[in-house]
Amino acid sequence: MTSRLLSRVNATLERHLPEQRLFLKSEEGTRFIRLRPATQATMIVGSAVFVGWTVIVTSIFLIDTISSGNIRDQALREQAMYQDTLNSVAFDRDARAAEAAAAQDRFALAMDQVSAMQTRLLDSEERRRELETAVDVIQATLRRTIEERDDARLAAATLQNELRADTGTVQTAAAREQELEQTLAFLTEALELTADERDTRHLQIAEAEQEIVRLQFEAALMEERQNRVFSQLEEAVAVSMEPLDEMFSAAGLSTDDLIETVRNGYSGQGGPLMPIVSTSGDGPDPMSLRANEVLQALDEINLHRIAAEQLPFAVPVNGSFRNTSGFGYRRDPINGGRRLHAGVDFAGGRGTPIVAGGAGTVIFAGRQSGYGLMVEIRHSHGYTTRYAHMTRIRVSEGERVSRGELLGDMGCTGRCTGTHLHYEVRLNGDPVNPMTFIRAGRNVF
Repeated sequence: MTSRLLSRVNATLERHLPEQRLFLKSEEGTRFIRLRPATQATMIVGSAVFVGWTVIVTSIFLIDTISSGNIRDQALREQAMYQDTLNSVAFDRDARAAEAAAAQDRFALAMDQVSAMQTRLLDSEERRRELETAVDVIQATLRRTIEERDDARLAAATLQNELRADTGTVQTAAAREQELEQTLAFLTEALELTADERDTRHLQIAEAEQEIVRLQFEAALMEERQNRVFSQLEEAVAVSMEPLDEMFSAAGLSTDDLIETVRNGYSGQGGPLMPIVSTSGDGPDPMSLRANEVLQALDEINLHRIAAEQLPFAVPVNGSFRNTSGFGYRRDPINGGRRLHAGVDFAGGRGTPIVAGGAGTVIFAGRQSGYGLMVEIRHSHGYTTRYAHMTRIRVSEGERVSRGELLGDMGCTGRCTGTHLHYEVRLNGDPVNPMTFIRAGRNVF
């Protein structure tokens, strides 16, 4: 039955594909192969399928190549833009830090000048009180002397009247009158000296009052300059604090909890950020209170900086790279199946420097199963980071590292399909998305 069906097919195709014979000549003779219509049709269909499959595969390969090139160019452009933004933000941060340091120096100089002026004002006030006391004493002495002079004149007049009525000799009366004149001359001279001293004291009081007015004017000018300095410091503090708060919020972290933890770890005081207290013992004045607020804000910025240094906000690759795999569930590239990818992959050239995403302590540096050559760093607040598939490790366990410090070279050790860095961030041992921290710190680091 199969032969009959094949014969009918050949008969049907005979009109379009007549039977062909392929002659093969050899030393033994000539042979031929009969190509029936069904065989020719099968060969034509097979050739068409092969050609179509080749065209489709070639198209897919070309499209994939073009798409890969566009994605790579786009990643390079984004990296260049990110690097420019990072350099600009770093420059602005350094400029703000320099302005804050300069403003703090100016503030310290201004406080020294204010302290000197306060000392001079206190000395002037003390001299003025002494002069007022001296003037009061002189005036009392002058009034007493005038009263004594008037009493002496009245007594002299009384004595002269008595002498005129006395029966004694003229020589005795003259001697008494001469004695009274000497007494009056002495009192007159004493009164003149007292008046001169009083005039001198009044002149000194006038000069002291002029000095007080001048010092008050200088104090007003100094207060105005201090207000400008404080305004600049407060503005610089606000500008420096805002991007740090935004970075912590973008990473889903509580700024208050982070700062409290850092403060508990750095509770000592000292140096230029000690609170300003009043030297008079009457409590701090408004300027000292404002200065203490600025110092407290600068201390807050320092705590923000310490917290940012301790957490993995920086990109862990120092060189050209592209992001090849994100955080979350994906198809296993080696064994297949859907599995959790606990980090992100950054592909780059072999030997590309791998750096620490934040400050911390190296708790593991060596080979570990599928991770290959790996470095693990313990940060503060329960965070750890892992850097896997290295070709070379450049740190050792127990070593303290800073953000951006070299850890090793990119490679392909362990369970991997190509040269890349597998980067993980874990909170209390549970994996979290590292890109949350990297994106949050993009405008700061």
